[in-house]
Amino acid sequence: QVQLVESGGGLVQAGGSLRLSCAASGRTFSSYAMGWFRQAPGKEREFVATISTSGVPTYSADSVKGRFTISRDNAKNTVYLQMNSLKPEDTAVYYCAATLVGAAFTTTTYPYWGQGTQVTVSS
Repeated sequence: QVQLVESGGGLVQAGGSLRLSCAASGRTFSSYAMGWFRQAPGKEREFVATISTSGVPTYSADSVKGRFTISRDNAKNTVYLQMNSLKPEDTAVYYCAATLVGAAFTTTTYPYWGQGTQVTVSS
């Protein structure tokens, strides 16, 4: 089992950047593929990016491709989401999630979730 805690959210102007972090407990972090998802008010939770256990490969949603980068540091039990060129439509609660299945795109594949961190992008 793994516990996840996100941090790094906040308020930023359009065009700005933020880096989200997700710290995982336990000694088996490197066994888990990790994902980032987001949920805007009134909308379903959606896939943002995922990364395999070793860090390669990674996959991103078309809506963030070229702007967001997922990475991980297995020595620090942490996964990151670097978000550049932020847009107001990126406003959402961002969640990290863990799975033993492998890099995956659907919420149902991930049994472990953090509590979320709010990202607000002003225009």
